[in-house]
Order: sequence, then C-alpha cells, then structure tokens
Amino acid sequence: MARQNYQHGKRQRELAKKQKQDEKLQRRLERKNNPLSDDPNAPVDPAEPVETVEGEEPELAAGSEDVA
Repeated sequence: MARQNYQHGKRQRELAKKQKQDEKLQRRLERKNNPLSDDPNAPVDPAEPVETVEGEEPELAAGSEDVA
C-alpha cells in the first residue's frame, strides 16, 4: 500500500501562504504610494490637516481653557 507524501502537502501550504503574504505586501505598498485612492475602506491618515470653516476658530478640547 502506498504511503501519503506529507511533504508535498506541506510544501503546497507553504507556497500558498507565501503567495498570500506577497499579495498583502503589494496591496500595502500600493496603498502607501497612492494615498488618494477611491477605496472607501481605506484608513484615514491622522496626519492629514482637518479643514476648518473660514472665519471660525478651532474649538478647544474639553477641559482645556484659554489663558489669554
């Protein structure tokens, strides 16, 4: 009776895992190089400046007071 070749199955799983990691890395690099994508699920960059309405001063955080 023939024995099952476990190394072949393991190798196939490793190749599939590596391919998935490579695809994930490519998606990350594309997202990093193209931050203005049309993807609605793309995370918002916290360093991006927040637009304010002209003529209005930004509100202070709760608990902080203006010492002027």
